[in-house]
Amino acid sequence: MAKLNINGKVRDVQVEADMPLLWVIREHVGLTGTKYGCGVAQCGACSVHVNGEVQRSCSITVGSVKASDKIVTIEGLSANSSHPVQKAWATVDVPQCGYCQSGQIMAAVALLKKKPRPTDKDIDEAMTNICRCGTYQRIREAVHMAAGGATTGSRS
Repeated sequence: MAKLNINGKVRDVQVEADMPLLWVIREHVGLTGTKYGCGVAQCGACSVHVNGEVQRSCSITVGSVKASDKIVTIEGLSANSSHPVQKAWATVDVPQCGYCQSGQIMAAVALLKKKPRPTDKDIDEAMTNICRCGTYQRIREAVHMAAGGATTGSRS
């Protein structure tokens, strides 16, 4: 049994300590916004925040998470997609297939927390999630928009 604080709610889950956090979030808690991509912490589709830091949940075991750790999934950013990053994503029309976008958004939120006015270089270095559709220019534009900066108007 593990106690996990997910999106501000403490949950008791009956799982083995070596189960990846991703599967607990999706299969045991029922929050399916966090996606499975590669399973080896490379693509970032499974990104969540643990104590405010972006983490790849496929590579974190439940046993490594303390009951006091605060886990936030895409569902925990806002109840109605009103977070500034979510709004920017919609305004810029970032998603194509959309599969990786919850992880992209979680990475962008973590970046903006550390660097409220990131440069293109900051965005390129921090946003290591993979987008199979190649919406990187739109992602960059949305991050700038969420930061309150000007957008380039690119649609690559």
